[in-house]
Amino acid sequence: MANNKFNNLIPRLITGILGAAGIIFGVWFSEWLYFAVFFIIVLFSLLEFYKLSGLDGLIPQKTFGIACGLTIYCLSFFIARGTLHPKYYFLFFPLVSCLFIIKLYKQFERKPFTNIAITFLGIFYTAVPFALLNIAVFKKEVYNYQIILGCLLILWATDTGAYFAGSLFGKRKLFERISPKKSWEGFAGGAILAMVFAYGISLYFTSLAQWQWLCIGWIIIIGGTYGDLVESLLKRSIEIKDSGDALPGHGGFLDRFDGLFISAPFIVAFVEIF
Repeated sequence: MANNKFNNLIPRLITGILGAAGIIFGVWFSEWLYFAVFFIIVLFSLLEFYKLSGLDGLIPQKTFGIACGLTIYCLSFFIARGTLHPKYYFLFFPLVSCLFIIKLYKQFERKPFTNIAITFLGIFYTAVPFALLNIAVFKKEVYNYQIILGCLLILWATDTGAYFAGSLFGKRKLFERISPKKSWEGFAGGAILAMVFAYGISLYFTSLAQWQWLCIGWIIIIGGTYGDLVESLLKRSIEIKDSGDALPGHGGFLDRFDGLFISAPFIVAFVEIF
């Protein structure tokens, strides 16, 4: 058992280190590399979501959904950056409305409105959270890598602390019906490491006040945990273990970034309001 865990740990560490290094460099280096990195993440997250939907016997409009998801991500980036006027957000609504017209020409679908709903769900579950992050990243139309990088570091600290604390000490089940492996000990380990990172980040990243970073830390701890559980619920409903195999040791993009899907809207609302 211990050897199996060790064998899984090696590819997990290699993928995590290389992936984190690439994302950190892209976010830090320039707004355009940041744009490209998260464009790729949105693309592969949408691909995985619609693939999983297909495994469950549904027929989402995959190409259309991916185009809409990437469009809302791009629109939010250029609008938050100040390149486009906010009025261009209104382009998204007629675009998604075209899906109803497309479905009229799709024959032999037993449940077209269920497939429409799943197509929309893919957009709002995977693409919209990352589109919202663009708003937080561009404070007053100026790119600020500290906000997105700080959130990512806290999220990764949460995942890392939960993984090791859960593996070593996990006994009390956190939400056994949805995710039998998650434990309260893992949650506590993730929360402690996340708050250590949040405090450390507040000493160097001065774009936000210390109390704001600590609040964001708790948002990510709670929102990230629920995001993980929601994605586990999705996988259990389809009876699969991982959303994909694109990231060795981590599964797929949905597995790796599920914590942001739920926490991102709360982070953006907090940053914009407070």
